[in-house]
Amino acid sequence: MLKKLFGFDKGTMTMKKELMGGITTFLTMAYILAVNPSILGDAGMDSGAVFTATVISAVVATLVMAVYAKLPFALAPGMGLNAFFAYTIVLTMGYTWQFALTAVFVEGLIFILLTLTGLRQKIVDSMPLLLRRSISPGIGLFIAFIGLKNAGIITSNSATLVSLGDLHDSTVLLACFGILLSAVLLVRKVTGALLIGILVTTIVGIPLQVTHFDTVVSMPPSLAPVFCKFEWTQILSVDMAICVLTFLFIDMFDTIGTLIGVSNRAGMVDEQGNIPRLKDAFMADAIGTTLGAILGTSTVTTYVESASGVNVGGRSGLTSFTSAICFALALFLAPLFLAIPAQATAPALVLVGVMMMHDIRNIDFSNYLTAIPCFVCIAFMPLTYSISDGILMGLITWVLLHICSGHYKDLNIGMIILALLFICKYAFL
Repeated sequence: MLKKLFGFDKGTMTMKKELMGGITTFLTMAYILAVNPSILGDAGMDSGAVFTATVISAVVATLVMAVYAKLPFALAPGMGLNAFFAYTIVLTMGYTWQFALTAVFVEGLIFILLTLTGLRQKIVDSMPLLLRRSISPGIGLFIAFIGLKNAGIITSNSATLVSLGDLHDSTVLLACFGILLSAVLLVRKVTGALLIGILVTTIVGIPLQVTHFDTVVSMPPSLAPVFCKFEWTQILSVDMAICVLTFLFIDMFDTIGTLIGVSNRAGMVDEQGNIPRLKDAFMADAIGTTLGAILGTSTVTTYVESASGVNVGGRSGLTSFTSAICFALALFLAPLFLAIPAQATAPALVLVGVMMMHDIRNIDFSNYLTAIPCFVCIAFMPLTYSISDGILMGLITWVLLHICSGHYKDLNIGMIILALLFICKYAFL
C-alpha cells in the first residue's frame, strides 16, 4: 500500500528515515507560517486569514507531491515571491492586493498548461548537464547563507553589505551552539542528527528567552477576508502581463533549481541528468499556486529546505506526506510550532548546505568554457538571494561565452532561445 501510494520501497527505504525526514523538512520551513502573514500583512491583507491560507495551500500542494509525484519535497508560499507580491506590486506599483492575487492565479493556470504540454520538462532538458550539476552546490551556499542570516551570525553592513554578527549576543551564541551540536552528531553518525539539533537548540533557547511559549492550541482564523478576492478589471493591462511574467520566471526557475539540486543530493538523478516524475512534481507546484491564489496567498513553490529531510534519509512521497500532516497540525498548534526560533533551524540549513556541495566535484574547473558559467550559477544564487537569478545568469553566460569563443556548435537551439528570453526578461521586466 505504501509503495502504491507514496513510492515507498521497503528494500531501500525505512519508515523511520521517511518520517524523520518529513518532520525535519517541516521544522526547517515552519518559519513561513510566521513570515508569510507578516509580509502579506504589509500589503494590507488580513494576517490571520493569510496564516490559514498559507497552511492549507501548503498541505494540499505537499499532498499532491506525496501521492501524485511520490517525491520527498514539501511546498508552501515562496519567500521572495511573497516579497515581490507585497513590496513591488502593491506598495511600489500601487496596485491592490486583489490585483496581485489575480496575477498569481493567472500564473498558476499558465503553469498547469505548460506542465500538461510538457514545455517545462523541455526547458529543463535544454539546460546543459554541467550547468544542472552546478545548481545543487549553488543552492547549498544559498540555504547556508539563509540559515546564517536568520540566526544573526551573518548581518548586514552598510560598508561591506554583510559582516559577522555580534558574537556577544546570546541569540547568536545559541545558533553557534546548535551548529556545533548538529555537526558533532553528524560526524558521529547519529540518526536524526539535524532533527535532534533543532529540538535541543529550541529547548536551550527557553532559559535564554529566545524560545517563547505562550499557549499551545488555538483555532485557525477565518479565510473569509482573503478567499477568492480577485480583481478582473485590469486583467488585460500591460502591468498585469508584466506581473504574471515576473511571477512565471521566478517561480519556474526557483522550482527547477530546487528539484534538480535536491534530487541530485538524494541520488535520484541518472547519468543523463533526468529526474523521475519531474512532470508530476511540476504539476504539484502548479496546482499549489492556483489553489493558493484562490485561498488568498502568494505563489506556492517547492521549498529548498526539503534538502534537510532528504539528508535525513527521506526518499519517497511518505516524507512529503509526513510534512503535510505536520502542516495540518500546525493549523491548530500554531503557537507551538512557531515557537521554534530561527536559531534552532539555522544549524540544519547550514549543514545541509555543506552536504549539497558534494556535486561540485562533477565540475571541471580547469575547463574555463564550462567552469565560468557554472561558477556564475553557483555564486549568483547566494549573492542575489535568488535561485532563479543564479540559473538564468549561468545559462546566459554559458551561451554568450560559447558564441564569443567560437564554440557555438556545442549549443542547441533550446539554449539559445532560453538565453534570449532571459536577456529580454532582465531588459524589460
